[in-house]
Amino acid sequence: MNPKVDAYLRETENWRKETETLRAIALSCGLAEELKWGKPCYTFRDHNVIIIQGFKEYCALMFCKGSLLKDPKGILQKPGEHTQAGRQMRFTQARAIAALESVVKAYIQEAIAAEKSGLEVVFKKTPEPIPQELQQQFKASPALKSAFFALTPGRQRAYILHFSAAKQSKTRESRIEKCRRQILRGKGLTD
Repeated sequence: MNPKVDAYLRETENWRKETETLRAIALSCGLAEELKWGKPCYTFRDHNVIIIQGFKEYCALMFCKGSLLKDPKGILQKPGEHTQAGRQMRFTQARAIAALESVVKAYIQEAIAAEKSGLEVVFKKTPEPIPQELQQQFKASPALKSAFFALTPGRQRAYILHFSAAKQSKTRESRIEKCRRQILRGKGLTD
């Protein structure tokens, strides 16, 4: 048990009982406990396997490479439309977790086996197309272009998805302009 996770549990109000239940299950599977991204994270040989996440409407057990799992019970969900690797088990009550304890353990054991065997998620190779409005900004500002491509692929993708989500060209241009300073400072969309 990691004292940082103990402190996290003392400070958290939402989903405390659910988090404690999931923590006990994770620890019983032999995973190392850490606090990463402000959340309890469980690792095997320094590789992230699962993370306990508390949201407004549910508590989730996130499998970092969940797309590799077989999911015979059909209980894993993609956390977002564009998520490629992670999958969540979602809960709203500690007793529901306790009722599924053997299933949760089986999924965790499968995730550990995937780590042991060195399985990797194959990510989509074709990136989202860069909106025309952003390409025009790159031509007008080489500094913006170099700052954008110096960002991590995930940050680039987040910007592209944000800009592309706008239906009108005028809105895409506005979004790019609003994010310009952030990009030039080397920050991601949500940093």
